[in-house]
Amino acid sequence: METPRSYQSDADIDQDVEKKVPYDGDIVYPSATTDSDHAPVMRRHLKSRHIAFIGLGGGIGVGLFVGVGKGLSVAGPLGLFLAFTIMGAIMWGVLQGAAEMAAVIPTAGGFPHFAARFIDPALGFALGWNYAVGYALSVASELSACAIIISYWSDLNAAIWIAILCIPFLVLNMLGVKFYGESEVITASLKVITLVGLIILGLVIDLGGAPSGDRIGFRYWQNPGAMRELPGVGGGSKARFLAFFSAFISAAYSYTGTETVILAAGEASNPSKQIPRAAKRVMYRIIIFYVLGVLIIGMIVPFNEPRLLGGSDNAASSPWVIAIEKAGIKVLPHIINAVILTSAWSAGNTYVFTSSRTLYGLALQGHAPKFFTRISKQGVPWTCVLAVWLVSLLSFLSAGSGGAAAAFGWLQNLTALAALNAWATIAYAAARMSQAFKKQGISRDTIPFRAPLSPWVQYFSSFFCSVIILFSGFSVFLNGNWSTSDFFANYISLFLYIAPYIGYKIIKKTKYVRSADADLFSGRLRPEEEFEEKPSTSVAGRVFDRLF
Repeated sequence: METPRSYQSDADIDQDVEKKVPYDGDIVYPSATTDSDHAPVMRRHLKSRHIAFIGLGGGIGVGLFVGVGKGLSVAGPLGLFLAFTIMGAIMWGVLQGAAEMAAVIPTAGGFPHFAARFIDPALGFALGWNYAVGYALSVASELSACAIIISYWSDLNAAIWIAILCIPFLVLNMLGVKFYGESEVITASLKVITLVGLIILGLVIDLGGAPSGDRIGFRYWQNPGAMRELPGVGGGSKARFLAFFSAFISAAYSYTGTETVILAAGEASNPSKQIPRAAKRVMYRIIIFYVLGVLIIGMIVPFNEPRLLGGSDNAASSPWVIAIEKAGIKVLPHIINAVILTSAWSAGNTYVFTSSRTLYGLALQGHAPKFFTRISKQGVPWTCVLAVWLVSLLSFLSAGSGGAAAAFGWLQNLTALAALNAWATIAYAAARMSQAFKKQGISRDTIPFRAPLSPWVQYFSSFFCSVIILFSGFSVFLNGNWSTSDFFANYISLFLYIAPYIGYKIIKKTKYVRSADADLFSGRLRPEEEFEEKPSTSVAGRVFDRLF
């Protein structure tokens, strides 16, 4: 077997990549407009450090810094901790399965391609448009969030800040994927450092090391309590369970974007090694940032703290800042708000990348207009980036008085449910691929990465995501709680997922893909088509390689 070539610089990669053409009917280095050997192609410019930081920090936005406070106020510290722990296990299963598919077939088509290939072409169509539109709307959501975050310091109209902040989204994503990768290295580093610092600070506050000198321990788990009861359902274990279940939407929103690193496979320089490595280490992110983070939050802030429901999405309603202010620490809330702003902007930037690459994959499969297959000389699907950016301008509609906060809250719910739809399908597609290897008598030892406990973990993840989706709007069915707007807010994502699936299936008369007939070969990268990075010779580089 041939070994991957070693490249010293991006120029070396560019020179070789431009000579490549599509093969086997599955486009990995797709030609944008012609079959010429020198047609623009997608660049494999994402190096190991880019993949590592996209895996560590990609998608971490307002949800983990601020939105988690809503879950605490609804479910209490134990309910929030359990919801994030279970959702973490679900996401681990989704990511391991997705990494296995991407390592075997690192196609530009992404998740919709896998759904079409291993489940049903109609489901691939539905997933693709659900994913592309959902994350395009998420860009608008994060822009609205940025405007609200800046309101911590300024009373200027939100439209001013939206206009300023949306331009870098377009510029960075048009320059080339390596610029997106470098921006993620910077912003993800900031997020990781801040979250680790907040966790350590939370422990110091809890143990009485803050200026107030108050040793909290697990006081708030006793008073007001470990779990909150959902109002209006009679109290008791039923009320506590329903409050706990309500926290899954907050958890899902906080985990949104975690899977972005898998989409990077289509532009990774050595996906068969980089993607599995990132997937294996995502457990660190889940345990440290999410599970440990919400455990600390529940220890230092009581669930009945009124500021958790203060209606703002800046530092004022962040549980971290509430705890810092209660501990008597000055200045730090302004720093935290700045990091929250950076995180919201970074998440929006990630969603431009995610949505544009999904739209590009749809166009390659003939599920979107052909002009979305156009590629710039920098290897960027520029028409897709421009389309997603234009959708993000919907954030200007929320720039009226009180509109930004309301729009952000609605889009937050929509984003979480769209993500759950995607995760359920991705996990099921991964399980189906695993079953296909078994049915066709092909050993999974022949592939670059094998998802642990597959396919059972993926079946569990898919099933649990489906349960959350189906029962996410349970509160509107309780006596006296019916609200048409809340019903649509909870279920419109499901309707927008099912309708394209049924429509495409009727029109195209697609069939469910049998495991024995699934295509496990076309589109695989040959070893000589991956670009092996030269091992680092510096001490810092070797430490980074070992850690990430």
